[in-house]
Amino acid sequence: MRRHTISVLVENKFGALTRVAGLFSGRGYNIDSLNVAPTHNPKNSRMTIVTRGDDATVEQIVKQLDKLVNILEVLDFREGEYVDRELALIKVAVDSRSRAEVMQITDIFRAKIVDVQPATLTIEVTGDEGKVEKFIGLMQSFGVRELTRTGKVALARK
Repeated sequence: MRRHTISVLVENKFGALTRVAGLFSGRGYNIDSLNVAPTHNPKNSRMTIVTRGDDATVEQIVKQLDKLVNILEVLDFREGEYVDRELALIKVAVDSRSRAEVMQITDIFRAKIVDVQPATLTIEVTGDEGKVEKFIGLMQSFGVRELTRTGKVALARK
């Protein structure tokens, strides 16, 4: 069971997201992450879905997605065929002793401090999933108060 990233270009029509989510839930497939946003064409949106399964299962998912109404294109990305990024906002507990260290780690990861409060820093980190995971792991020792992640977004290289 490996992770697969699937890109789905859909028309911005009522019920499109529901149909895609229903396909997964109706067949017992799990979605690890789902990101949906408009493209450069406001009539379309791109869904980036991360799921787990063997190649045969994912091939079946792709075929079933391609049959749904309002679906324009379905791509099952393989390693090296795409560029992906994730964004996370992390509220980290700080005091006068730890603030400088958190700021230094933030700088090393090329992350941004987007909010400063007396007892917390809110940090925005973007990158591939591994970078985001590593940064969150380092922040755990300071105390993560809140966390939210976008999930993966991806585009084909070609």
